[in-house]
Amino acid sequence: MATTGLLAFCNYLEHTALNATIQDQFWIVPTMQSVHILAIAAVLISTLLIDFRILGIHGKDESVATVSKRYSHIVWLALPILLITGCIMIVGEPARSLTNPAFQIKMVLLIAVILITVILQRKCQAANSFTHLGKSTHILAMLSLVAWMGIVAAGRWIAYA
Repeated sequence: MATTGLLAFCNYLEHTALNATIQDQFWIVPTMQSVHILAIAAVLISTLLIDFRILGIHGKDESVATVSKRYSHIVWLALPILLITGCIMIVGEPARSLTNPAFQIKMVLLIAVILITVILQRKCQAANSFTHLGKSTHILAMLSLVAWMGIVAAGRWIAYA
């Protein structure tokens, strides 16, 4: 969905010095993509372990609060890295990203999963010992897993859409 304002913004970014630098230096895009993928892996693994513990699939010998505390900081450390590397890649090729429906879906899913993560983290921190978290928490954990899969799929689809 390329609006006039979005296209104008893409045009502006394409004429910045940062865009020229990213385009001229062969190593920037592959390096940012590599760091981006590693940060995604860190978020996915951490989220998977937290969500699987909430769902009772893995780590039943530890409380939900312990597992959440152990892995949540990795999620919050990796998200800014994803933001920075993603922004650099966007500035390098703004029209390819910003006007792409797959990218837009990825961003909507990302906003949703960040909200879900905040809610889950609060619920996990409030849980005592091995307290049952309830059906709504299980649903949020499943939605988190589905959203992250959607983010990865949409991210890969950006190259083809």
